[in-house]
Amino acid sequence: MKIKMRKILSMLMMCTMILGMTNGMVFADEATNPKISTTKETKVEQIENVIDILSVNDFHGNVKENGKNIGMAKMVGYINDQKAVNPNTLVVAAGDSYQGTALSNLTFGAPVNEMYKAMGVMASAVGNHEFDWGVDRIAQWSKDGGFPFLAANIYDKETGEPVAWAKPYIIKEVEGKKIAFIGLSTIMTADQTSVENVATLEFKSAAEGAKIWIEYLKAGKAEEGTPDVIVALTHVPAYQDKYGDDPTLPVTGDEIEELCAVEGLDAVITGHSHTTVAGYVNGTPVVQAYKNGRSVGKISIQLNDDKSVKAITPSVTKVYEFSNDIIESEDAKASYDKFDKDFEPITSEVIGELEGDLSHGKQMKNVTPLGYWTADLMRKATGVQIGLTNGGGLRIPLKEGKITMGHMYEVMPFDNTLYTMEVTGAHLKALVDHGIEADFMGDGQVAGVKVVYDPTREYEDRIVSITLEDGTPIEMEKTYTLVTNDFLSGNRDKYNFDGAKNRKDTFVPIRDVLVKEFKAGKVVAPSVEGLFVAKATETEKYTIKSGDVLWKIAESYGVTYQKLAEMNNIANPHLIFEGDTLVVPGN
Repeated sequence: MKIKMRKILSMLMMCTMILGMTNGMVFADEATNPKISTTKETKVEQIENVIDILSVNDFHGNVKENGKNIGMAKMVGYINDQKAVNPNTLVVAAGDSYQGTALSNLTFGAPVNEMYKAMGVMASAVGNHEFDWGVDRIAQWSKDGGFPFLAANIYDKETGEPVAWAKPYIIKEVEGKKIAFIGLSTIMTADQTSVENVATLEFKSAAEGAKIWIEYLKAGKAEEGTPDVIVALTHVPAYQDKYGDDPTLPVTGDEIEELCAVEGLDAVITGHSHTTVAGYVNGTPVVQAYKNGRSVGKISIQLNDDKSVKAITPSVTKVYEFSNDIIESEDAKASYDKFDKDFEPITSEVIGELEGDLSHGKQMKNVTPLGYWTADLMRKATGVQIGLTNGGGLRIPLKEGKITMGHMYEVMPFDNTLYTMEVTGAHLKALVDHGIEADFMGDGQVAGVKVVYDPTREYEDRIVSITLEDGTPIEMEKTYTLVTNDFLSGNRDKYNFDGAKNRKDTFVPIRDVLVKEFKAGKVVAPSVEGLFVAKATETEKYTIKSGDVLWKIAESYGVTYQKLAEMNNIANPHLIFEGDTLVVPGN
């Protein structure tokens, strides 16, 4: 879209409005985001009248320094350095801390907890992956780590009360100011963890949970008294362009926008989407620090001389960009080395060799080489026609070369098993369609079929034709054999397996199947060309008129507003301008 001068003026006006909010709001600068010390002898100059809240989200067990992941020793070193600069610093985690690497998985997150203790983490939100090893593990992490998990929108179905293994909020007093943290989890948690782990739980929306507990705190019902500042510590997704470098850019996402519409919320720390965010929604500061400990979020509460709140600002420090300058914590390094030594015989075992890359990632549409290879091995291991797994269950790509057991835990950290069933052709088509360009999850990974689809059609109605890989058309009434994983079989990620026949959990771990293939000989990365083909569609131009909104335009052309935004590279689908032109599907 071309941006005319009036659009630029509109953006400048919006920026001016943002700058005028929150009683003298200012953006973070060197005063509140000082550089780290690069030597142990450096004397730090402490800052005054600022309370900093540092946050890490979606750490996923990355305690080892590896590429952009700075590891636990440097993370502790960096955090403690920041606390030396500003003693009025609180440290929190925003969920999905433990599951994700061999060392963390094999120890049920023990080294992560050691890191959090050394950092002085005072509370954590509950991420969807905190449930992967059962609810009892959450209580144990809390006990071992010496910090509470916060969950204001997770309720026990039997009692109708907030869950007993977490607190809805916590209040900390710093510089005479009471700061309340309300814990909130994404509503998607119920669909993104195994059924048995959340069967007894009710997930309210983050906005509903926030409203209930903000009213409670504002009414002075907490033993600690009425808080001066209320921060939502969440595992709720948020999105922003430019990797958080421009705080004037809009922060988007249905859940975060709904949450920030709740009165009385002063700041939000987010997670889950693995994005870098430092901006505002309705004047409320929002922050998210990417993933794997590569960045650290900061909410800075600036005080006047009389200790009243002057401004609250968000920022993100990309610590991976200067990781070579960060001094490791010696204690944290010793702790890591002990865990690494104990499990090195397992994680470093070379299991085979890969020719070509098994690439994978959210930036790749539909079936990927890694996804196809996995789904294909699943069907071969069970002797069925179709293999289907979720793209989000495969966490990293595999590069050409020697492959270790540690790599396999990183690719598939979840202990999912092979689950077989029989489905009709119509049911199979619906399952495959569900995974095509699915914005809310990783795209479905399928082996055994070829698909032609129309990306401009409504989600879950995009398949134009579907055949077996040999070209045999799928017959809607015929029965086909299929294998998926036990997680998806419970209708997770909003897949619907209801009506499938002869369902059976084999209890064979999928990771074991992949490892066996590597041990059998060199693995060659497969080609996925021609498996999922997007039908070419004609387009035309549409000029935005006064009163237009994107969803109405999209509806008139038979597509979703998300698809129309993607076709036009629109960062914020809620912000379009009269006179601009859109690319829309042709008739």
